[in-house]
Amino acid sequence: MEVDPRGRQINLQVAPVLLPMAATTENHNSILIRNLSSTLGGREVLREINLEVRRGETLVILGGSGSGKSTLLRHIVGLEEPTAGEVLIFGKNINRISEDEFNEIRKKIGMAFQGSALLNSMSVGENVALPLREHTNLEDSTIQIMTRIKLEQVGLSGFESFAPSQLSGGMKKRAGIARALAMDPEILLFDEPSAGLDPIIAAGIDELILKLKHAFHMTVVVVTHELTSAFLIADRIVVLDKGSILAEGTPDEIRHCTNPRVRQFLERQPDHEEQDAEKYLNSLTEEA
Repeated sequence: MEVDPRGRQINLQVAPVLLPMAATTENHNSILIRNLSSTLGGREVLREINLEVRRGETLVILGGSGSGKSTLLRHIVGLEEPTAGEVLIFGKNINRISEDEFNEIRKKIGMAFQGSALLNSMSVGENVALPLREHTNLEDSTIQIMTRIKLEQVGLSGFESFAPSQLSGGMKKRAGIARALAMDPEILLFDEPSAGLDPIIAAGIDELILKLKHAFHMTVVVVTHELTSAFLIADRIVVLDKGSILAEGTPDEIRHCTNPRVRQFLERQPDHEEQDAEKYLNSLTEEA
């Protein structure tokens, strides 16, 4: 249970769905990645990634620092151009379509950033309303109602006028999720949702992700290195290491995976190799 700056307990209950969801694609897959490779600064970051994200499932991309998981997420949202291969969203190759076509696809994708990425010059309510003001012609009164609904759905009812600096870390995460939900997306992406949070607050974020999934029946992709979160929220888990997929399966299948590198990650066993200065500098070219 989180506490707001005025000492009130925050209700974690997700409000009933009051808005119709966007029409879902008829394709079985929301996202399909084929033979995706990516090179950054002469270093191969992703190697022949083949992955499907099925409509309505929660897929967790699990891996340690430098494994390539954040780079893979950037490819999914079109922030990176692949060296080879392709990313299809709703059956369309996002690197082969026009910017206008891709912008229409982007409206169906919500992104909750690792650091929340709230604009400090705006109130919490203004942050959540921003996608609606940018991408719709809705009346201001309607936008205000929708903003209140989204904040209520993440347990932040009544916080519209607060500044981001007045929120705790967990509350900022929730506000970022509310903004990601503003356009009623079909796909919701999370980049390290519980990073930097204490275990109790992180558990609250995990619970929120589960409630949102069941309430909205959307496709969810979560990038994380947190084992507890991954096994709690995932329908399927993909384990990424050094730019390659080592294992893919249900949480139970991953728990019993015999791949040595996967076992090392799951059992939290350290690497015993000596630190290499050049290798370390190369690792800095990629986000965790």
